[in-house]
Amino acid sequence: MSDNDLLENFHWLMDVLQNIDVGLVILDQSYNIELWNSFMQNHSAKQPSDVLGSNIFSTFPELSESWFRRKVESVKVLRSPSFTTWEQRPYLFKFRNYRPVTGMTEFMYQNCTIMPITNARSEITQICLIIYDVTEVAANRLQLQRANSKLHIISKTDGLTGLLNRKYWEEGLEHEFKRHQRYQHTCSLLMFDIDHFKRINDTYGHPAGDEVIRQTAAVVKKCVRDIDICGRYGGEEFTVILVDTNQEGAMVVAERLRKAIEANTIYYDEHVINYTISLGISEINSEISNHTEWIDASDRGLYRAKRAGRNQTQIYNHN
Repeated sequence: MSDNDLLENFHWLMDVLQNIDVGLVILDQSYNIELWNSFMQNHSAKQPSDVLGSNIFSTFPELSESWFRRKVESVKVLRSPSFTTWEQRPYLFKFRNYRPVTGMTEFMYQNCTIMPITNARSEITQICLIIYDVTEVAANRLQLQRANSKLHIISKTDGLTGLLNRKYWEEGLEHEFKRHQRYQHTCSLLMFDIDHFKRINDTYGHPAGDEVIRQTAAVVKKCVRDIDICGRYGGEEFTVILVDTNQEGAMVVAERLRKAIEANTIYYDEHVINYTISLGISEINSEISNHTEWIDASDRGLYRAKRAGRNQTQIYNHN
């Protein structure tokens, strides 16, 4: 092959390297940049004259030096390429994302290949980085994950209150029942409903009634711990599973909740609404044979509170 042919092939190769739609970076043994193609130039806004010969860590301080050195050393030792995906590390170089379709992402998600370059004596002389723009794939995957997460939350929660729906809080109750059977952990179920709720609906309208239910749920969330399980039983009735809490402790929580509701005033349109709740408590014990009986026991406590005049808490014991 003549010198002209070699020169022509070299120019052809350089043209491909410069215009290929992936980032190409070549580093010497001291991590100085020797090749910086058009992809890297366009997305970094750094001209080859700005980076060639400069150290990659000083030029891109956001690149983790300790992590990158470890990756390169493994490539040298194993003498084989190493790969990183956007799921492991979102990017190697933090480039802004300008694509209109994936404009919801601030930066370019990248996959990266780190590979050794050897000379004629099979000695590693340089390291080549290949940067792939996978923003569209990542954005679609993340959007799907967010949608699935949102659907999962929707499937678990009551739409009006944001508390767990009956299916999911009952699963939590069944789990606590089995935990008691196996480990004898104590737990109490608190059940309550809004006193004279039908009167609220009839007097102020169903939208006002919905607002009362929403604000009741908000008060419940403020009165319990993160480990407790709050749910809507249905209509104006609510449940709270008080984990690792005996009936005396549950009474303290119930009274705190009752007083907070009594002191809570709801303003809806031109209406001023005050209301109360009645509560029933049942602590898990050996007389309860399944979680359904546990619900029934708390409901009996609630019925006692209603019958005794409302706006109070009653504990129900089987024995």
